[in-house]
Amino acid sequence: QVQLVESGGGLVQAGGSLRLLCVGSGRTFSSYGTAWFRQAPGKEREFVAGISWSSDNIHYKTSVKGRFTIARDNTKNTVYLQMNSLQSEDTAVYYCGAIPDEMGLPLWERAYNFWGQGTQVTVSS
Repeated sequence: QVQLVESGGGLVQAGGSLRLLCVGSGRTFSSYGTAWFRQAPGKEREFVAGISWSSDNIHYKTSVKGRFTIARDNTKNTVYLQMNSLQSEDTAVYYCGAIPDEMGLPLWERAYNFWGQGTQVTVSS
């Protein structure tokens, strides 16, 4: 069993930055890749960025490339999402999901086994 807890969301003006954290627990977390998804009101949950356990496999949604950076510190069981140059369309609830590392980093949410409760990001224009 893996438990995930997100934090770091908040209200920020357009052009600002936030850093989200996803802290994992459970003895099997060390064998999981992790991805950030987001869900805006009335929309489906979408893939934002993902990182493998070893950090040798990283993927981003096209619209966040160059603005968002995903990283992880396995000594702290923490995955980070640094978000810069935030835009109003980045407003959403952000979730982290975990998937066995050998499954890669699929773009569809149903592939992920465990989820956190989400953290709200609101970007004002």
